[in-house]
Amino acid sequence: MRSSEPARDAFVSALEKNSPQYERLAADWLAALIAHRSILHNEAGVLEEAVRIADEIGLRSERIPFPVEIVDDEFYSLPDGVKPDPWVEKDNLVVFPPFQSGGDGRSLILCSHLDVVDADPDFKGAFAPRREGTRIIGRGAVDNKGVVVSMLLALKMIVDAKVVLGALAEVQLVIEEEIGGNGALALIRQRPKGDGVIVGEPTSLNVHPANRGALWFRLTTYGVSTHMGRAHEGVNAIEKAMVAIRLLRRYEAELLDESRGYPQFERYERPIQLNIGTIHGGILPSTVPEKVVVEGGIGFLPNKTVADMERALHEAIRKGDDEWLKNHYEMDFTKVRNDAYEIPGDHPLPQTLSRCCRESGEKGEVFGWNISCDARLYAKAGGMPTVVFGPGDVRQAHATGEYVEIPEVVKAAEILGRCMILWCGGEIG
Repeated sequence: MRSSEPARDAFVSALEKNSPQYERLAADWLAALIAHRSILHNEAGVLEEAVRIADEIGLRSERIPFPVEIVDDEFYSLPDGVKPDPWVEKDNLVVFPPFQSGGDGRSLILCSHLDVVDADPDFKGAFAPRREGTRIIGRGAVDNKGVVVSMLLALKMIVDAKVVLGALAEVQLVIEEEIGGNGALALIRQRPKGDGVIVGEPTSLNVHPANRGALWFRLTTYGVSTHMGRAHEGVNAIEKAMVAIRLLRRYEAELLDESRGYPQFERYERPIQLNIGTIHGGILPSTVPEKVVVEGGIGFLPNKTVADMERALHEAIRKGDDEWLKNHYEMDFTKVRNDAYEIPGDHPLPQTLSRCCRESGEKGEVFGWNISCDARLYAKAGGMPTVVFGPGDVRQAHATGEYVEIPEVVKAAEILGRCMILWCGGEIG
């Protein structure tokens, strides 16, 4: 592979020359993207906005429809818990650097998602972005439209530097990440594989070559309904759900003991977690409830699989001493079923990205991430070396008052631009 030093020098010169412009563009683009309420089934507008930005830079972009057969893929996640019927055509977007030689460098895929979770009513003006100092506030600012802007801005920086990349590279902007990753899965099945993949998420500019997995569950407990005056003759489904939750918490403690000290996750006191997210049941205060539905999720490290976790959650209830519960519950897993994944921390991809962080004045620490995202699909379904990286604090994701710092978005773009040149190779066009 030819030396990329002249290209890297040109890139740095372009940065120094255009830095104020990049911050302005980042703020403008991010505000334009946030203004679209791109929740599930409402993603078309934000995709069009991304096309407009790509056109503004002079980049080629291509809409790629989801293949109908994706619903039968083993990694497909069911929107709303059921297969789409009727099938509604949806598109992902792929954006290409303007100059690529297709030479002897290593190819690279950058992926970020355009969809967001909806905003809580308390988040006033969530889709009317506003700037306060160096921050942009709005739903999706950090998860994940700040990352989208970083990737597009990195391409703008390469354009300004007149760098020709030495291998194929593309930015994949996908949808349906928040419900499991169907957009990324579609492109994995449709596009050529990359020698490396950077999945954009808010990592505070750290580099994550491993992610924990996530499994959502729906637990239904059944009782016998009667009037509260004869409550002793009924079976209270809410109380049985409480027993089930205690048993699941007991399993969480066991799993936590197995997970502490796992390689690349050593820094986390609690690398895994169980959450009880919703509970629905009962009719009246005077009626013993006969059915309760509890929904939640559990995280796990690469020493477990989704199938392992499904079995373990059932076993947690069956190992209890409540005979009624053992025979009067159901548990299904029809929503998020995200496997964990890992590549070694000393793999060339995370090491290259970390080097680019340091060259840009950031630490770029390399360690596992106790959050799940599309990265596991590129690694598991696609068989590609994958890391997670991006601007922003993940604690802001899905939060009321969500924000991202514009200078960090620009810094992430610089790091990604440097990485494309170093990983793919490059020369002056």
